[in-house]
Amino acid sequence: MKLIIQIPCYNEEASLPVTLADLPRQVPGFDAVEWLIIDDGSTDKTVDVAKAHGVDHIVRLPRNQGLARAFSAGLRACLGHGADVIVNTDADNQYHAGDIPALVAPILEGRAEIVIGARPIDEIRHFSPAKKSLQKLGSWTVRLASNTNIPDAPSGFRAMSAQAAQELNVFSNYTYTLEMIIQAGQKGIPLTWVPVRINPELRPSRLMRSTPHYILRSMMTIVRIFVIYRPFRFFFAIGAFLTFLGAFLGIRFLYFYFFTPKNVGMVQSLIFASILIGIGFQTITLAFIADILSVNRRLLERINKKLASKT
Repeated sequence: MKLIIQIPCYNEEASLPVTLADLPRQVPGFDAVEWLIIDDGSTDKTVDVAKAHGVDHIVRLPRNQGLARAFSAGLRACLGHGADVIVNTDADNQYHAGDIPALVAPILEGRAEIVIGARPIDEIRHFSPAKKSLQKLGSWTVRLASNTNIPDAPSGFRAMSAQAAQELNVFSNYTYTLEMIIQAGQKGIPLTWVPVRINPELRPSRLMRSTPHYILRSMMTIVRIFVIYRPFRFFFAIGAFLTFLGAFLGIRFLYFYFFTPKNVGMVQSLIFASILIGIGFQTITLAFIADILSVNRRLLERINKKLASKT
């Protein structure tokens, strides 16, 4: 059994030595433990630092492509190097490497194929109240969309079996964390979570340039998740709301038209109601089309999985 610990990196020459110093070379249940970094177009000495500290495998992307693509490139490389289990952690040493045995235990025991390390969000001092709220909102959204019970969906500290890694297809360019869990839930990949510890902050988060930026990108990610993975529910809810609002205005127009002596000025309500009902029906139609496309995407993923299993 081989475990590969992968670390996406972008200009991490300062924090990477601290992170690597904590990583284990032996984990119970594995014959070999190897390290792999994904250099996401770094312009500093990240690669030199990795080589100096004995990193086994280095994947170099020609330019900065974002965390999600670096994560996916790492998974492909780990599978190519024969990993049976893959652990993903951050280069800023946010997660306590001593919890890796606990993280991989459910996979070794056959209880899960993906394990998420859940941080004590409320106890993290350097998280602002806005970030804590968004972390909880993102986790709630993921639970709703994936029918899972992961309490810390944005956590990047996670383990997965080789089989699970082969089935994952991350589409986002921003972050992989939420989308990966939703895919696992929809594909029926067994997943669970374990509580993990965190280390003192070495540097500010690269994903969070500012609170408004983090809020905007997080909300966009959440909306995109629903559009991709729950398209019928997303568009049908919008269409039903618009149709209901239009019907309400139409009934209001009819009431004033038949039961009040002065009905002048109510025509605009009728026009607005017609527009809302028309848009509502179009959005509901779009819900059915999006659902068909979603089914087609899932069929293509199954075909790719069968082709991959034959090679």
